Order: sequence, then structure tokens, then C-alpha cells
Amino acid sequence: MSAIHPVILCGGSGTRLWPVSRKPMPKPFLPLVSEETLFEQAVRRVAGDDRFAAPLVVAGAAHADL
Repeated sequence: MSAIHPVILCGGSGTRLWPVSRKPMPKPFLPLVSEETLFEQAVRRVAGDDRFAAPLVVAGAAHADL
């Protein structure tokens, strides 16, 4: 059986959760409901599980350093 290739979409303009979420720091990179960010939670869900290949993270160039 071949592995599932997860795609994690991150980014956004930060308008719907303003003023908490802004363009420089969209909501996937904010710890909103726990100490982990939504991005960290998504990565943790697939880490260490043999069913999944390494995730492909899709984000804008402005968020590459996050």
C-alpha cells in the first residue's frame, strides 16, 4: 500500500479573525485554542504514522520563515 501524501495549507490575509490574525501572522500560525498552533497540530497528526509520507506545506512566500 502506498503512503498518503498530506498537504497542509497555511496562510491567508488575516481578515476574518482580525485583530488577532493579521497578514504577517495568519491564524494557522497562532495558538488559538491550545498552546500549539493549528499548523503544529496538523503536522503532529501525521508525524510518526507509517500511513503518511512527509507532509507538503503550502504557504505564501511572506510566511516562509514562519
